[in-house]
Amino acid sequence: MNDLRARVAYLQGLASGLDISEDSKESRLLKEIINVLTDFAEEVTELQESQDQLEEYVETLDEDLSDLEDEVCDEYECCCDEDDDEEYAEADCPNCGEGVMFDADILEEDDLIEVTCPACEAVVFANDNSVDLEDQSNQDDQSNQSEQEEFGAKKKLKSKSKKKSKDDL
Repeated sequence: MNDLRARVAYLQGLASGLDISEDSKESRLLKEIINVLTDFAEEVTELQESQDQLEEYVETLDEDLSDLEDEVCDEYECCCDEDDDEEYAEADCPNCGEGVMFDADILEEDDLIEVTCPACEAVVFANDNSVDLEDQSNQDDQSNQSEQEEFGAKKKLKSKSKKKSKDDL
């Protein structure tokens, strides 16, 4: 910013060396332009100083916040970035079939907690021991297997009926 002030001072020297009479219009115009440039240079300098102070303040806050985070994480054994260790349970909605994932800690809670489907809001799981997720998973596997067997049987019937209709021709 000192360079800006030096350039304005240089322009003032050039204007005073032009041998223009003090009362002429050109002289008054040049003086006003230089005065405005001087004001701009001072404002820019003040803004730069304010900016430097703000940068120092933000750096200080950042350091303080970092120290505070370290203290809190050490004190409470924080695992801020270790969300991968959380276990989830999954259940299918009996109403719409939507898969619903929820925190596995709910399985061990003493209080009654109901997990609802986000799609249809039906109760998917309640930790009152009325539904066992492993049993539900086995039931789901058995029903899927039954559906696949049923689909295979229907497919065989269709292919046999197609062969008969070809033979009839």
